[in-house]
Amino acid sequence: MKLFNKTVSYTLPYVPKPIIGYFAKPYIAGESIDDAVDTVKALMDEGACATVDVLGEEITGKDQATKAVEIYKQVLDRIDSENLDSNISIKPTHMGLKLDQKFCYENIRSLVTYAGKYNNFVRIDMEDHTTTNETLDMFLHLREEFDNVGTVLQAYLRRTVSDINKLIPINPNLRICKGIYIEPYRIAYKDREVVIGNFSYILEKLFQNNCYVGIATHDEKVVWEALRLIDRLNVQSNRYEFQMLLGVTPTLRKVILKAGHKLRVYVPFGAEWKHYSTRRLKENPDIIGHVVSGMFSRQPT
Repeated sequence: MKLFNKTVSYTLPYVPKPIIGYFAKPYIAGESIDDAVDTVKALMDEGACATVDVLGEEITGKDQATKAVEIYKQVLDRIDSENLDSNISIKPTHMGLKLDQKFCYENIRSLVTYAGKYNNFVRIDMEDHTTTNETLDMFLHLREEFDNVGTVLQAYLRRTVSDINKLIPINPNLRICKGIYIEPYRIAYKDREVVIGNFSYILEKLFQNNCYVGIATHDEKVVWEALRLIDRLNVQSNRYEFQMLLGVTPTLRKVILKAGHKLRVYVPFGAEWKHYSTRRLKENPDIIGHVVSGMFSRQPT
């Protein structure tokens, strides 16, 4: 199956866009802000909230980052004017990290400032390990000035517990996920049970230190570990939320919502959806298997 997944992932760039669009549709809101707004409204009707992501990463020109900043500001305008329960998520390489770190920082700072006018929040996404130090440095710098900004840590990275220990004193708002990028063994744990164990350990440390945590997972075992800790430590509902990707495990999403937990859905949109989809599938070919399985085993909702 792994060979099949990898083979399919590397042929995706040559597949016609309409075909990829058919399979990507459940996972991408669309190309326009209107598409994202409609998706957020549908999620709110379900009882969920959202974080909106303008697709784009690894840009090659500063003008692309400048354009993305303006689109994000329009998103924040719409969130406010339509009273949407949503914040935004941004990728440092979309803001220009690989071009100029200072330029990237100023772009992110302008969005955090703009979001603050609406009492809204900006999540700085974490990308592969080559960006971790710079992303955390920018986050720490921003937290000296703002409290409406958070970032992401990945449970499969060997360094993450150390990063948590450094961040706890500033009472950070963190999203914790397993991690999706293919990293070398020296950088990341490879055993699934070890990754889940590290995820649970990280959650426990953050809960014990009264930090706000976004528990980002589609893995039912991780969900159970989180619920176990919430119950054992008597974590109040205003100290955490579950987070999931649009279109992934919607049945589990509804189960979590029905149980009374806050859940936020990551809503990506934009013209770069094909690049985003093919890049993600090439980086993590195992996703192909989940998509194919979903096609042939639709669960009742």
